Amino acid sequence: MNEPVLFLLLLLALGLLAKNKSLIVAVVVLVAIKLVGLDQKVLPIIQSKGINWGVTVITIAVLAPIASGEIGFKQLVGSLQSLSAWVALASGIFVALIAKEGVAMLANDPHMTAALVFGTIIAVSLFHGVAVGPLIGAGIAYTVIKMVEYF
Repeated sequence: MNEPVLFLLLLLALGLLAKNKSLIVAVVVLVAIKLVGLDQKVLPIIQSKGINWGVTVITIAVLAPIASGEIGFKQLVGSLQSLSAWVALASGIFVALIAKEGVAMLANDPHMTAALVFGTIIAVSLFHGVAVGPLIGAGIAYTVIKMVEYF
């Protein structure tokens, strides 16, 4: 058994221990890809395109209430009449801008990816976090790094 499979099995154990279905499914899929022998062809594609696929799936999930008719112009206008909606709007803009810089940093600074992914794994498996961490984490890291460089 090689190191990547051993590492994945450790993550599987963490996922089972924490009862985190997303982590369990992700690890099982990756182990299956490796065991079938498609890792050399499939993993580079997942690595290079997976974040974009994930963002697309999340965007579809966020837009589904609009497509189903649960949210329309009336609800949009009504929601913008509360302070919390304005805070949510500003937060959405802020997080999207931070994540954009995070994606660029991950592409240009591969050693950061390992630390961010490990942090996400810890949060997902031990604290029941959600695995959007690498993008947001990278964006926050980018912002902090730039602030430190500035001062």
